[in-house]
Amino acid sequence: MYLSRTTDEELSSWKLAKNRKPLVLRGARQVGKTSSVKNLAQHFTYFVEINFDENSFFSVIFEKNLSVFEVCEQLSVLTNTPIVAGKTLLFLDEIQACIPAISMLRYFYEKMPELHVIAAGSLLEFVLADIPSFGVGRVRSLFMYPLSFREFLMAQEEHMLLEQLNKATVSNPLSEPVHQKLINHHKKFLIIGGMPEAVSTYVSSKDLLEVQRVLNDLLISIQADFAKYRMRVPSARLVEVFNAIAQQMATKFTYSYPKATLNNLQIKSGIELLKMAGLVYAVTHTAANGIPLGAEINPKKTKFLIFDTGIFQRLLGLNIADLLVSDDFNAINKGHIAELHVGLELTKAESCYQKADLYYWQRDAKNSQAELDYVCQFHNAIVPIEVKAGTKGSMQSMYLFLKEKNISQGVRISLENFSSMKQITILPIYAVHNLIDASVGYSIGERKA
Repeated sequence: MYLSRTTDEELSSWKLAKNRKPLVLRGARQVGKTSSVKNLAQHFTYFVEINFDENSFFSVIFEKNLSVFEVCEQLSVLTNTPIVAGKTLLFLDEIQACIPAISMLRYFYEKMPELHVIAAGSLLEFVLADIPSFGVGRVRSLFMYPLSFREFLMAQEEHMLLEQLNKATVSNPLSEPVHQKLINHHKKFLIIGGMPEAVSTYVSSKDLLEVQRVLNDLLISIQADFAKYRMRVPSARLVEVFNAIAQQMATKFTYSYPKATLNNLQIKSGIELLKMAGLVYAVTHTAANGIPLGAEINPKKTKFLIFDTGIFQRLLGLNIADLLVSDDFNAINKGHIAELHVGLELTKAESCYQKADLYYWQRDAKNSQAELDYVCQFHNAIVPIEVKAGTKGSMQSMYLFLKEKNISQGVRISLENFSSMKQITILPIYAVHNLIDASVGYSIGERKA
C-alpha cells in the first residue's frame, strides 16, 4: 500500500520542469524514498531501476569511463527496457555503493538533460561527505523524512479533518469535538511515529500491538545497520551514543552520562555519524539577537532529537497506554516526547530542498535562568516557541525573551485549542505546520516599533 506524501507534488513538478536536473533523494533508511520513486514511475512509459546494492555488476558499467549515452545503451540492454529521454525514468538506487555513478550524475545533466534521472541511497551522506563538490549546480537534492502528522491523517483518509485543520486559526478555532478528535489522532501518532511501514501497518490493521512489533523490527534493523559504519566507528559505540541521546532527549547533551564507556572524542564522532545517517537532528543554542539565527550559535550547547517518535518510544520502552489515556504528557518521559514531536514537525515543514536547522535559546544569568524550546526564523521574523506538554504552565521564559529581544509576540504549543493570550499565539500540538502557513501570518516574531 502506497502512502501519499507531500513530496509527491514536488516530484511531479520536477517531472514537468523544462530545466530539470538529476534528483538525489536524501534521508534515513526506510523513510519512503524508493516507494515515492516507484509511485512517480507510474507516470512514465518506461521505468529502469538499478539497485547497486543488490546487483553490484551494474557498477562495472559506470567504472568503464563510458559516455552517458553508452551507459544508457548498456543499461537498456541489461534490463531489456528502452531508455528514451522524456519517456523513461532512470532510478539509481543505493547509489552510495557506486561512486562513479554519483560522479556521472552531472554528465546526465550536461549531455542528456531531457532524461529523467533520480538517485537515492540510505547511506549516501557518508559518501557525499567525501565528495564535497559533487554535481554543484548540476544536481538537485530533495530531503525526505518520516511522515508528518498531516501525512498521517492523509494515510487514514481523514481528508475532511485535515481540511478543517488547515483552515483553523486563532480567530477561527476548531470546535471542541474536532479538537478532541485531532488530539486522539495525535496521541496515536506519537506512538506509531512516521515510519511508512509502521503507519501502513496501523492503517491496514488498526492494531497498535502489531505496530509495536514492526517498530521493534525497524529499531533492530537500524541498529544492525551500524555495522555498515564500522570502518568509521564501531557499531557498539553507535548503539551506546544512540541510547544516550534518547535518554537525554530535549536537554542539553552532556558527555558524562551514566555508565559511559567512551571518551568525549569517541562520543562526538558517534554523534556526527548518527547525524549523517539522518537518525539524529541537532538543536543548537543561539543568542537570537538577529537574523540569521545561525550567526550566533554556541555548539557547546546542543540538544539532539531522535528522528522519529515511534522509534524513540520503543527505544525507551515507554508505556503506550499512558500515551493514549493521558491528557498531560508531563507524566510521560517528563513531557520530552511533546518537545521531540514539535522539533520533528518543524523539520518536516521546512522546504524539502534544504536541510532544516533547529535552534533553541537559553539564558544562564545569575538568579535569572530561562529557556525556550525552539527559536525559528520565518522570512525576516524571529519566532520564539515554547512547548507545553499539557494545557498549563507559566510563560516566564517567553516573556523574558520577548522583552529582552524586543519582539512583539511568541508561540505556545500545547494540548490547548487555537487561541491567544497576552503577546502569545497558542497553537495545538497537532498544528505545528500551521505555524508555517500564511493563515497564521508572519506578524509573529516582528520586532516592536
